[in-house]
Amino acid sequence: MSFKSASFGSLFSSPQKNGLTRPKSVRGSGIPMVNMGELFAHSRIHNISMDLVPVGDGEAHFLLQSEDLLFARQSLVLAGAGQCSIFVGNQLPTVFESHIIRCRLNKTISNPYFYFYFFRSPSGRTAIETIAEQGAGASGIRGSDLVKLSVPCPPKAYQDSVAEVLTSLDDRITLLRETNSTLEAIAQALFKSWFVDFDPVRAKQEGREPEGMDADTASLFPDSFEESELGLVPKGWRGKSLDTIAEYLNGLALQKFPPDEDDWLPVIKIAQLRKGDTNGADRANRRLKSEYIIQNGDVLFSWSGSLEVVVWCGGEGALNQHLFKVTSKDYPKWFYYFWTKHHLVSFQQTAASKATTMGHIQRKHLTEAKVVAPPIEIIQAISVYFAPLLERWITNELKAQTLATLRDTLLPRLISGQLRLPDAETTDDEVLIQLVKDRQEEHSVKVSLDEL
Repeated sequence: MSFKSASFGSLFSSPQKNGLTRPKSVRGSGIPMVNMGELFAHSRIHNISMDLVPVGDGEAHFLLQSEDLLFARQSLVLAGAGQCSIFVGNQLPTVFESHIIRCRLNKTISNPYFYFYFFRSPSGRTAIETIAEQGAGASGIRGSDLVKLSVPCPPKAYQDSVAEVLTSLDDRITLLRETNSTLEAIAQALFKSWFVDFDPVRAKQEGREPEGMDADTASLFPDSFEESELGLVPKGWRGKSLDTIAEYLNGLALQKFPPDEDDWLPVIKIAQLRKGDTNGADRANRRLKSEYIIQNGDVLFSWSGSLEVVVWCGGEGALNQHLFKVTSKDYPKWFYYFWTKHHLVSFQQTAASKATTMGHIQRKHLTEAKVVAPPIEIIQAISVYFAPLLERWITNELKAQTLATLRDTLLPRLISGQLRLPDAETTDDEVLIQLVKDRQEEHSVKVSLDEL
């Protein structure tokens, strides 16, 4: 199926517009303003934290409307120039800053979501790069060039159908990740209460029943404290170093392990850790020792640059230097994961204080970081609270990754018309399932939305 094309500007309901300039000195009160940071961090901008800026009565034309398209005028790298996000809405009136171009489409002839996805597709990115200009310190686009770009113009009904399918996938991904944020917040709060603040022990010491646990679990906690090298700790509990409850395996200089043509692994570096996937990653030979091969569910800790601790769900890969793979023979995953997370802010401060181009921590800092460990029988009993939360988190993230892969696979084919949508009136699920079946037949994508 081929579509006619038109200039992007011919689809607008009003001319494109650059945003407001507001220096830092006046920020802090007023109404939210979308900055470049929000645009690059969120493809769909909706009820997120933003700077507040004063806006005058004569500047109402800078207010955003739902489904406005926002384009980055400038970026330090070519790949960021012209990046497109869509403003979904905000609880408060919202404006946008001067390095952003706003495009407001005529919704009677075009679906903004269709063009949002077009500009995030390979063909849309190629179109943007034809107008991107590279300078000495940055790349950028001009609004006057953006409006002249030739874009596909399928029938409005087709645009609506494509937008419905792709937004349905994105909605599911968003819901899964919002659920995971809640799960992690619950688990971290519980961990801090029980293992850092010792709330159950304090409750029993005061003659109260500990909250958030059953009587059998509560009976395992002591009702008093004793002195230790870390100060007062629950009786029978012991202070330990972080590197005694888990092994922190540093990765390899994988450029020394070039890949075979048909036998390789993606290299997981700090960039992949931050993205959560291995798209565009370097490759290394698969014939590594098994401990240097990462699997979904492994705990990874970047100890230089941007220090982060994550439960990896981006697929099999090879462990690069500057990353620790964290494991333990004695303690469950949730225990060493949350203790490492507990010390992360301190590690980040240590790394930031180093007078080097890339801050980092050393192994001695793992030894200096202390934990309080209860007897193993208490940890085993408490695992019934923490392990299911972590496993549910991993399951949700793997589902989100699968849906993102499906979306990215379908996106260019739907935008170009290579993959026809079902003609019959069907529910969202039925449309998605049919698209998956079509894709399975052609390229053996093994995924069932019934399982997602």
